Formats: sequence, structure tokens, C-alpha cells
Amino acid sequence: MCMGAADSVPGVSGGTIALITGIYERLITAITSLNPRTLEHVPRLHTSAGRQALWDDLVEMDLGFLVALGLGVVTALIVISRAVQFTLTSARGPTFAFFFGLIAASALVLYSEVDVTTVPRLGIAVLGFSLAFWVSGITQGSGLPNSPEFVFVAGMIAITAMILPGISGAFFLLLLGQYDYLTATLTSFTDHVIGLLDGGGVAPLVEPGMTILAFAVGAMIGVVSIAHVIKWALSNYRSATLVFLVSLMAGALRLPAVETLQSTGQWTPIVILGTGAALVVGAGSVLTLDRYTDDLDY
Repeated sequence: MCMGAADSVPGVSGGTIALITGIYERLITAITSLNPRTLEHVPRLHTSAGRQALWDDLVEMDLGFLVALGLGVVTALIVISRAVQFTLTSARGPTFAFFFGLIAASALVLYSEVDVTTVPRLGIAVLGFSLAFWVSGITQGSGLPNSPEFVFVAGMIAITAMILPGISGAFFLLLLGQYDYLTATLTSFTDHVIGLLDGGGVAPLVEPGMTILAFAVGAMIGVVSIAHVIKWALSNYRSATLVFLVSLMAGALRLPAVETLQSTGQWTPIVILGTGAALVVGAGSVLTLDRYTDDLDY
């Protein structure tokens, strides 16, 4: 649930929470141990030997751990997304100022943990910053599609937050212009599910349900495929990989900065104070987390 709460807001990483709680290595091992060949036991489930073989494989893959973790993440995502959607609707400017503080402080903290003194890594940092600055400009300026196909791709990308310390899945969704849309869709879907208990129809569930399904399928495919890539990259080019990812965060600050300015009407003293307070709270949250986890090796 803590991982899900962290991944619900841009700037905080579920992977960092996994490190803090001591399950990070177990998470990576479990994900990379998933093997579709286990399905070969399904035709033999009518026999005790087939059921035992399937059970042994599931235990070896640590599937119970992944299921428990996944249920906690999904629960937190549903709860936190409703709160975020409310603040985006009622106080969009301060909310994006809060996001700016989260992302800026996260980038600052993580830059202190990586080495950017060599020319190749400096080039990688410039590449990452420029790419995110450019993409966030496209996202803010013209908008990216909210089609199921693009949501599927966004799910594949955002899921990396579960296996990367310091990088937030919500940050990637914000960068791709899907964060606001997906939080609203999830809120709408859960409202209609609750409405079923009061005699509501199933039809309103179809459209948001298709979007959530596209994201979930993309995330499932992404977590299996990207986990192997990330494991290889961190094992062979750990510093360069983290430099690139942190630079993405720094470059993406363009989007929350512009959203904060455009969502704010008149800059009265009260508005300035509220926006500044939201930014400070966001940055302070990350800096406080770093203060109590500064012994972790990112």
C-alpha cells in the first residue's frame, strides 16, 4: 500500500519504498522468475501430480508475494487517486506546485547520489534533460492522445517505477500527458462500480473499464519485459542509467511549472502563499524521506 501511495503522486518512487521496506531484491527476483512455461501444467490439473507441479512452480516464482504486493498497490492507487482528482479539480495550480516540489526535490536528492563529472555521463544527463524538456513541452502544448493504444504504451512505461528506485510512475504519466486523464478515469470507474450496489447499470463501466484494462495489460507486459532490461542496465551501467533517469525528472519540471502558471488567475498574496506552501510541502516530503533513508545505496 505504501508503494501504491508513492506511485500515485509524481516525484516519489514505489521502488524507493521497496528499498526502505527491504523487499526490493525479492521484488526484482520474483518478477524476473516469472515463467509462462508454468502453464504447461494446466492440462494436467485433474491429476494430483499436475496440481503439485503447478503449486511448486508458483511457490518457486514467489507468486504469493507478488499477488499480496499487487493487491496493496492497487488498493492505495484507488484511494489516493480520488484525493488527487479532487485537488486537481478544486485547486489545480497549488496541486501542480506540489508536484513541482516533489519532482524538483527528488531530482536534487538523486543527483547527489550519482556521478556526473565524466564527459559521457554529462552528455547522458544533457540528453535526458533535453528529451524530457521537449516531450513535456509537447504534452503541455498540444496534448497527447488518450486512446487505449497510447494508454497501453503509457502503462508499459509507467510500470518501471515499481522496479526503479527514485523514479515515479506518476511522473512518467505526467510527462506523457496521461496523469490527469487516468486519475479521473479510475475515479469514474470506481464510482460506477459502487453505483452497481445501488442498482446502477453496467454500461457506464465499459468506457473507463477499457481504458483501465489497456493500462493494466500494458503494465503487466512492461513489468515482465522492462524488469529484465532494467536489471541488465543497473548491473552493467548503473551510474549512467540513473544519471539519465534523474535528468529526465529535471527536464520534466517544465510541465508542472507551466501548468501552475496557467492554472493560476490573479497572483494575490493569498494565492502566492498557498502555491508556495504547496511547493514547500512537496519538496519537504521528499527531503524528509531522504533524511531518514540516507543510508540507502541508490
